Amino acid sequence: MSTWNHRNRRSRFPHQTHILRAYRRRRTPCGLIIMGEEAKITTAVFAVRTTAGQEKNVANLIEARVRMDNLVIKAILVPEMLKGYVFIEADGPHSVEKAIAGIKHVRSRVPGVVTFPEVERYIVVKPVIEELDEDDLVEIVGGPFKGMRAKITRVDKTKEEVILELLEATFTLPITVHADYVKLVEKAKKEG
Repeated sequence: MSTWNHRNRRSRFPHQTHILRAYRRRRTPCGLIIMGEEAKITTAVFAVRTTAGQEKNVANLIEARVRMDNLVIKAILVPEMLKGYVFIEADGPHSVEKAIAGIKHVRSRVPGVVTFPEVERYIVVKPVIEELDEDDLVEIVGGPFKGMRAKITRVDKTKEEVILELLEATFTLPITVHADYVKLVEKAKKEG
């Protein structure tokens, strides 16, 4: 049997404990829902249109503003495959608007929220070897033959290597290079 105590609310109002628990649940300005010891982060991804080719500069300027003003921005994504867009993960559109206000090369914020599957296709990078075929023209981006163009004669997908013939050499000498050291310049034209 519990004794009555003016400080013990449960003994005074045992039927109202659920109301007290609901009252303790509060929302902070940064989107956290605090209930006891648990906290749940609620964020969304927003798209921002930029000048094509200026995506990294815009991301750096946004990062500087976020650090300076202590804005609640979780992440900034600059996809290599999508020109003219920057993705920002924030608690709401108001944070994104504060972060991009007055920044050069920012066109506008795209209305609405971007879903994660739409962003995921720009994050997942497929290996270079998957897009290379025989007779493709490539440029070597590393090693002693850096900067030279070559034609692929064979692709070994298990070892992730390509065998090349240098186009700028006086005689044909096949060289073997790892697929990460080549950049696709032109796909081979397929007949038929």
